[in-house]
Amino acid sequence: MTTMTQESTAPRPVKAIDPAQRAVIDPAQRAVSVTSPRPVDPEPHGSAAPRGSEIRRHELATFLRNRRERITPEQVGLPRGRRRRTPGLRREEVAQLSAVGVTWYTWLEQARDIQVSEQVLDALARTLLLDTSERAHLFRLAGAVDPTPAARCPTLTPALLEVLSQLEPVPACIQNSRYDILAYNRTYARLMMRDLNSVPPEDRNLMILAYTHPEWRESIVLLDETMRVMAAKLRGSMAGHLGEPAWKLLVKRLRTESAEFREIWERYEVYGGSRSKTKQFLNPYVGLLTVDHTDLWLAPDMGARMVTYAPVDEQSRERLRQLHEIALTAETEAA
Repeated sequence: MTTMTQESTAPRPVKAIDPAQRAVIDPAQRAVSVTSPRPVDPEPHGSAAPRGSEIRRHELATFLRNRRERITPEQVGLPRGRRRRTPGLRREEVAQLSAVGVTWYTWLEQARDIQVSEQVLDALARTLLLDTSERAHLFRLAGAVDPTPAARCPTLTPALLEVLSQLEPVPACIQNSRYDILAYNRTYARLMMRDLNSVPPEDRNLMILAYTHPEWRESIVLLDETMRVMAAKLRGSMAGHLGEPAWKLLVKRLRTESAEFREIWERYEVYGGSRSKTKQFLNPYVGLLTVDHTDLWLAPDMGARMVTYAPVDEQSRERLRQLHEIALTAETEAA
């Protein structure tokens, strides 16, 4: 499914680092975490455009070189060696880790007028361990729109975020058809791991978490079935988004980082049957939870929906109440 760009030479497993144009906002005492996309600066118009493009290329080159020199070989799993004189990483090491050609990356640091795809920018951001602000800066300098982790979702209004908060202690989140978690309340943040807020924004995707995150995987009682159904639903949804970079990047990353995903993805299964909405999770704080999964569609054309997990028995109800108290206590201590 993934189409390699002309700059790419080989896939590589990359540690997720960041780009996401996300921030945590909280209209209700920080009860809700949510995506906050940042605008991309437009190119200058008229006769100043060529000059503006040249300046941005030089800024991009300087930025890449500066960040490359800050990363030690040990940080990216490379041996230092005895005769290293270059501060930080060498250009060829960045190129190799990002799966791009050495000559092409050298041209990029020389401010040559070359095209840069979203996929390559994503790989460079991961290799150079950019944080959220740095990744957003990288994409703006390149004149590109960061496609991960979530597309713009105009349905995330303050009123809707307030609903997420008011649903507590019932865990609830808002996600899209690509399984990006766009927003969530405090109880959901601790439903399947100790704290979802500790996960980098670009990793807050149910597919990434279910296939690569050990703590998240341990909480899912029927993990094998869950992974198979999620992959089949993703393939079905992807039919309407085949040319979109964010979808291609997600599949490429999953294929690179998870042998389980590669095997399941190659089955070409498409979800079309009914599935029980009753789910069980082994929560790290309160133990087994049995809940009913409900989708509340917000914008069907964009795939946005609110997902809630209501308790099915008194034991689960009480344990969700305890989980909510744990979340409130942690928030108070952090403040």
